[in-house]
Amino acid sequence: MYKVFVNELPLILTNKLSETANGEYFLLNQESIQSAIKALKKKKLEEAYIYHPNHEEILKKFTKEIPLIVAAGGVVTNDEGKVLFIYRNDKWDLPKGKLDKGESIEDCAIREVMEETGVKNLRIENFLRTTYHIFGNNGVPTLKQVHWYAMKTDYSGKLKPQKKEGIVKVKWKGPKKIKEALQNSYVNIKILFEGD
Repeated sequence: MYKVFVNELPLILTNKLSETANGEYFLLNQESIQSAIKALKKKKLEEAYIYHPNHEEILKKFTKEIPLIVAAGGVVTNDEGKVLFIYRNDKWDLPKGKLDKGESIEDCAIREVMEETGVKNLRIENFLRTTYHIFGNNGVPTLKQVHWYAMKTDYSGKLKPQKKEGIVKVKWKGPKKIKEALQNSYVNIKILFEGD
């Protein structure tokens, strides 16, 4: 099962019909996918399901119908145990960005965190999870697959928001401030702090 967020509402790719009890389900074709996305965008549905019997194939087939952008980012912790947040589009977010051609996903995660925040000396501790959401890319619904890593740094220098990416603030946040920030964030960011 994959949870893809559309306008903060779940579009669930599943191979189990039993999971589709509370929402409407759609077939895995261009027309149905677009209908499901539209219904979620307009909040006509609270959740939608796309069913395909083969779990291995479902994401592959979905990305044949919807363009895919692969990205990577980090949940970065400093020596004080604070987590690095960025503020963009009136929401608290975590640094992430698109994979460059020929780049490894880990290198992309480190590069994007450095570019968006100015933080250096980053090292990856472990892989956290992959999140999915649909966004409008020049009017075309596009699936963004983000690979998240837990990172550490001993950097204590100046934070530099990447203005050309629309980032207006970069802040280190302790547990109390993280809780507050998550009140004004995205579902996929909240998921990273929930643990499984």
